[in-house]
Amino acid sequence: MRPLAYVRPGDVPAALRAITAEPGARFLGGGTNLVDLMRQDVERPATVVDITGLPLDRVEQAPDGGVRVGALARNSHLAAHPVIRGRYPVLAQAVLSGASAQLRNMATVGGNLLQRTRCPYFYDGAAACNKREPGSGCDAIGGLNRDHAVLGASEACVATHPSDMCVALAALDAVVVVESLRGERRVPMEDFHRLPGGTPHIESAIEADELVTAVELPPCPVAATSRYRKVRDRASYAFALVSVAAAMEVRDGAVAEVRLALGGVAAKPWRAREAERVLLGAPAVEESFRRAAEAELAAATALSHNTFKIELARRTVTATLLRLLTDGSAA
Repeated sequence: MRPLAYVRPGDVPAALRAITAEPGARFLGGGTNLVDLMRQDVERPATVVDITGLPLDRVEQAPDGGVRVGALARNSHLAAHPVIRGRYPVLAQAVLSGASAQLRNMATVGGNLLQRTRCPYFYDGAAACNKREPGSGCDAIGGLNRDHAVLGASEACVATHPSDMCVALAALDAVVVVESLRGERRVPMEDFHRLPGGTPHIESAIEADELVTAVELPPCPVAATSRYRKVRDRASYAFALVSVAAAMEVRDGAVAEVRLALGGVAAKPWRAREAERVLLGAPAVEESFRRAAEAELAAATALSHNTFKIELARRTVTATLLRLLTDGSAA
């Protein structure tokens, strides 16, 4: 049992003062990831700053036609919100595929953004893990790596990001709003999470004294015709082997607009820019979808146990785009 201090601030400025007052302090939202990591002795905060009472839980339409989602909005509330279901169905589908109903009722949007990898070597204190202990090595590279990354990995880390929600946010060009005592800033979702490089313990663009206060979804008409597809080992409560968030509009038989992001394949939600480039203006047919998927996965590198992920990702991209086309929602 490790002793820790507990603080429950009444407003955002008080929360920001609390997080800067004590080295090693951590914000606590739903606790569905942090508490698990504390139990495993991976996270050892000296102070827990409970932010669940802050007024950051609203889902509101923005004046520009987008949506602002408070960081403390529960995942279940986000997925059930009529504006999200109508304008951004890919996001609602991703959230609903992400965990059990009980966890969705506790988990927050901000916490989902900042959840850490579910790599078993990261959780195992006896294993070498550069995320947990920089410079110690990565036992996953030569170990059981079936679930690990095929894109954007490095010699220091091959872990994947576990979120489903974040894959949809990446495809939607969401913006993460963060606040500190220095002021507020906005970070594009595509830049919020980082690839491991030589510093896999630095997982996001957020600083230690910053708090995620909201996620902004820009107006995105194509998102109304979108879909999230998740391939996993079992239908309930499993992390993605591969997932795809896709939105597409077809005009005169050609792809007029497309958004694609992949999950389960990298240390961050992977925006499939090369696939989008290949698809734009191409005939909306299976061959185009397959060619775009192959272009995106051309740089993929397999480990000893996850070669199957590359072909699985190709097929999942193709199948997701075909479903958008054949169910009539993209035409």
